Amino acid sequence: MESIVGHFGIIHFRSAGYKAMNEHITASNYSSIFILVDSNTHDHCLEHFLSHLDPAINYEVFEIEPGEEHKNLETSYGVWEALSDLGGDRRSLMINLGGGVVTDLGGFVASVFKRGIDFINVPTSLLAMVDASIGGKTGVDLDGLKNQIGVINMGVMVIIDVEYLKTLPENHVRSGTAEMYKHGLIADPDYWMAMAHSDEKLKHDPLKLIYDSIGIKYNIVKEDPTEKSIRKALNYGHTLGHAIETYYLVNESLPTLLHGEAIAIGMIMEAYISHKQLGLPSGEMESIKTELINRFGRVDIKDEYRPEIISLLKHDKKNTHGRINFVLLDAIGSFKLDQQVEESLLVEAFDFYRV
Repeated sequence: MESIVGHFGIIHFRSAGYKAMNEHITASNYSSIFILVDSNTHDHCLEHFLSHLDPAINYEVFEIEPGEEHKNLETSYGVWEALSDLGGDRRSLMINLGGGVVTDLGGFVASVFKRGIDFINVPTSLLAMVDASIGGKTGVDLDGLKNQIGVINMGVMVIIDVEYLKTLPENHVRSGTAEMYKHGLIADPDYWMAMAHSDEKLKHDPLKLIYDSIGIKYNIVKEDPTEKSIRKALNYGHTLGHAIETYYLVNESLPTLLHGEAIAIGMIMEAYISHKQLGLPSGEMESIKTELINRFGRVDIKDEYRPEIISLLKHDKKNTHGRINFVLLDAIGSFKLDQQVEESLLVEAFDFYRV
């Protein structure tokens, strides 16, 4: 499959990616190579990756704890200390082998260590392949609030190898489809329909769907790499979704939601808001709800959770001038940015999701 090459990142697929990586490392004469994994990718993915790494290349492996609760400055500090202790310098390279937590945190750590070292992302989850590792957003959470600290840095390259998906539990694969659905909803009705009939393709030959999803995001990023305008569209479903994800993360009595599970809820609720505020056709609103409920099921968000979830919206990183900004749809494949929403409509959106 043809690589995606441009000023805003290079994305390679399967064996071509490893070939490009080995050639780049050899040509760059790095002083040291560090591979960042979490305990899951250490056990299930590292051996496969190393089988494609030129055996003449020397490396050190850093392992962090898995999960969103560890995507924070404390974990970052530990990796910075390890880099320093092992003699990392400005001519070092970090390879981030993992899902969105590893690529987000690893990209951030590399981007600020010694004022910036090179990094390569090798995403091992579907979510990281189609979203987290693409487009240069790196960062960590702060006090449970999503992605409050970070920088935009494209890195050297991204390598997409669908073999890693075979190591994932089914719920993690399903989580990744949320961002794929989103790409169709904001940019391509045909892709939305393809995702609605994607069960067999995702099980047996997911690469074409992944490639097309990455292409949608890449085309948006190259037009607006620093999120001043159109790139904001990639936040559809994330304003409410991130608040819900954070609420379930910081409340230890509740089960943690995977990112895609929370974003699916956000997309359903924001489809309702889009219908009421921008006239998204009711048939399209209902098709979004039906498809995403069928894919993800329904989470019991109790009435007493709502005030705190709505309060968390105030910390969304997309907010400006004290206003909560939403991306809303006026049709599948068409969006409007920087939409303000009355709290009463947010409450109605929770009711729409529940029934």
